[in-house]
Amino acid sequence: MILKQKKLDKRYLEMAHVWAKNSYCERRKVGAILVKDKMIISDGYNGTPSGFENICEDENKNTKNYVLHAEANAITKVAKSNNSSENSTLYVTTSPCMECSKLIIQAGIKRVVYNEEYRITDGLDLLKRAGIEIRREEFRKEEGGI
Repeated sequence: MILKQKKLDKRYLEMAHVWAKNSYCERRKVGAILVKDKMIISDGYNGTPSGFENICEDENKNTKNYVLHAEANAITKVAKSNNSSENSTLYVTTSPCMECSKLIIQAGIKRVVYNEEYRITDGLDLLKRAGIEIRREEFRKEEGGI
């Protein structure tokens, strides 16, 4: 059972990496997939809010302060659907920040699987404190063919 879950984790994380390619952000492309009962219930990537220009950085190459993170996009997208994120797993290419971690907790997500660790780890610390299972999955882009 553990081996099967590890394989699924790799596959869903691979999907998150593919989904990250939809981002218009130049500095970092992040993708997220929300899964419940082996079914994808939501997805997201980092970018500007609906109706805004698809430009994430300003003229100095700094990320605009209103850019949404992939996790926030996936969580708000599922909130607009008939699905519930309660007891789901979030697959995200980069570890969540503090703000996204708050949303993860409030959304009832029970597991977070990520690939790259962001330089600031306070979001992971908060998730641990909340009792959310966290797993870093080593994923090399060459393995998944992306």
